[in-house]
Amino acid sequence: MLDCVLLKMAGDFMRRRRFLTLILALAFAAERFAFAQHQYPFQNPDLPAEQRITDLLSRMTLEEKVDLLSNEALSHGLMSASDVPRLGVVGTGHVEGLHGLSLGGPGGWQGPGKTVIPTTQFPQSRGLGQTWDPALLEKVAGVEGFEARYIVGRYHRGGLIVRAPNADLARDPRWGRGEESFGEDPYQTGTMAVAYVKGLQGNDPHYWLAASLMKHFLANSNEDGRTSGSSNFDERLFQEYYSVPFRMGIEEGHAGGFMTAYNAWNGIPMAVQPVLKSVVMKEWGFDGIICSDGGAITMLVTQHHYYKTLPEAVAGAIHAGVNTFIDNYKNTTQATLDAVKQALVSKADIDADLRGLLRVMIRLGLLDPASRNPYARIGIADVAPARGDPWHWPENKDLARRATDESIVLLKNEKQTLPLDAAKLKSIAVIGPDADKVLMDLYGGTPPYAISPLEGIRKRAGAGVNVQYATGNDLNQAVDLASHSNVAIVIIGNDPACGSLGWKHCALPSEGHEGQDRTSLTLGQEAIAKAVFAANPRTIVVLNTSFPYTTTWSEENVPAILEMTHGSQEEGTGLADVLFGDYDPAGRLTETWAASIDQLPPMMDYDIRHGRTYMYLKQKPLYAFGYGLSYTTFQYSNLKLSSRTLDRNGTVRVNVDIRNTGQRAGDEVVQMYVAHMNSKVTRPLEELKGFVRVQLAAGETKTVTLPLSAATLRYWDTTGNRWALEADDVEIRVGAASDDIRARQRLRVIP
Repeated sequence: MLDCVLLKMAGDFMRRRRFLTLILALAFAAERFAFAQHQYPFQNPDLPAEQRITDLLSRMTLEEKVDLLSNEALSHGLMSASDVPRLGVVGTGHVEGLHGLSLGGPGGWQGPGKTVIPTTQFPQSRGLGQTWDPALLEKVAGVEGFEARYIVGRYHRGGLIVRAPNADLARDPRWGRGEESFGEDPYQTGTMAVAYVKGLQGNDPHYWLAASLMKHFLANSNEDGRTSGSSNFDERLFQEYYSVPFRMGIEEGHAGGFMTAYNAWNGIPMAVQPVLKSVVMKEWGFDGIICSDGGAITMLVTQHHYYKTLPEAVAGAIHAGVNTFIDNYKNTTQATLDAVKQALVSKADIDADLRGLLRVMIRLGLLDPASRNPYARIGIADVAPARGDPWHWPENKDLARRATDESIVLLKNEKQTLPLDAAKLKSIAVIGPDADKVLMDLYGGTPPYAISPLEGIRKRAGAGVNVQYATGNDLNQAVDLASHSNVAIVIIGNDPACGSLGWKHCALPSEGHEGQDRTSLTLGQEAIAKAVFAANPRTIVVLNTSFPYTTTWSEENVPAILEMTHGSQEEGTGLADVLFGDYDPAGRLTETWAASIDQLPPMMDYDIRHGRTYMYLKQKPLYAFGYGLSYTTFQYSNLKLSSRTLDRNGTVRVNVDIRNTGQRAGDEVVQMYVAHMNSKVTRPLEELKGFVRVQLAAGETKTVTLPLSAATLRYWDTTGNRWALEADDVEIRVGAASDDIRARQRLRVIP
């Protein structure tokens, strides 16, 4: 019996040994096969990224490295790849994507001689901010990231580095590019920016769908004089205000890159600002692409006069951490080589600088086999094209419509003028110079279709309602049409491209875009509303605008006002959804609408403590930050704190019950502000520290919980050069807007 057992054990051992030998042989063969697949170590995805980068840099010539720094395609505005052909490295280029990829549009982003590629277009960034819905923005950006991959894979155009979001703060409504910002508040803008970054880059643990390149670091909120001017403010405002959305985008969103602004901060141009390394890299942990704005390296010499020669400027940018030059390729390439010859910068400096660019290429999977990257086959013939181009997919159209719905703000609704009941109407007058168009801004793309306000209203009103249109350019015609209609809808605003197909100056002082600030907040087209209202008191004004205006007359006279931004392919459908009550409006303003331009400090005064934004404005505005109405009503009650004290490492849970007290379902944007009662330093009158958009059926009550950590209550101590938490009484304010606080509680902070 024992012999049998021993024989069996011996047989098992031999079988296990043969099996182990086979496994080892297969493993060795696989290793040899893998080695054969990778001619160079940098091509091996199983090696650590830093080891791969070191190997690649060791094999590149100085000229190849300089070419990566100053890519010819980017320098000429072409969104093609940054490559190292000799080593088989195929990189990628940049593409604009503030509210939809731009491979067309008024800015001509398709490139010289190239055909336009349509892409899904959403409301302008300011409109996306007005949704107060980070989850929605993540989905919007996810569509952009997918379409970027698709276009690269299917059409070999565009790029995987998406220049979005714009994390600049809209501190002044006169800023010509205010339409590109989510808003004026650092926390709200930062939260939306984080969502956008995450959507663009995807949720795979190893690879990015696309890379987010945020714009424009830092304090870039004036256009006039931007290429030579300086935004001046102290270290506290840098830490507590201007840098916050960028810091959040990097620390929480892990953004792949950002673009430096043209302007200087306190006299040092941003392309060579030491803060790029001392704060962004060292403190925030950033390790990706830092890109100059177009021509900014040359402007260090010609505009800022910060350096005497271009080699000095190039060396300064490299030492600061800039690793992608968008400039005159020939000039900056030669200047970089000259900088090496003149010992202004070393080859080791260039190697260290390029590591950030190469990290992004690895995270995009550009150096890896396609089989390893779940995003690599998007757009390849056997994947997405079976359904057609993604901008035709029903779910993307639905998302554009939802984003438009959520972005619309109800500013006034006297005597329940809205929503309209089509069954009770026989005629509608739609009046406005651009009511039959969907206007795109200079950074917008070309949508696959565009539903204008007029088209959306006609379709929703139905065949039984006579919808007629007048531009309003002939006031007599507009007045006559309004006087013979049941209701008049006046759609007025601005042209975000200023009526040009290029980058020309705007004709009206109340309009602006890149390169030109606004000098007036007066909406000239409001004269149309005045004339129409005189003929028909049942007049609804729709402000289709890129910026805030001082539309005081409309607020004082017309019964109902809606506000929306440009750019969405579903603009008309979204407007009709709200006008006819198919969607309850819940958009909220993200900028303070001044009652008068006289309420604003000088444009170049970057010290917001002098009365700028809701945080420091002491006069009553036309519309407050966070403001917006609904077709239903909401009641706030039972505000409770999980603790009445907060220590330096703690977090308090702020709970409040929200009840829909109206007759229809709707969304409420619950906003939490704090005010410091006994601070030893200057603090905002109040500042946003939390928000949530919550859906409620008629009569429904939900408890909303908002966390408040001690870290968010700190201030920047300039003496100690650190964040400081002081003993203080903090009033927690919860409400529907910055000027509509429904409940308050005191909290004791114990550092």
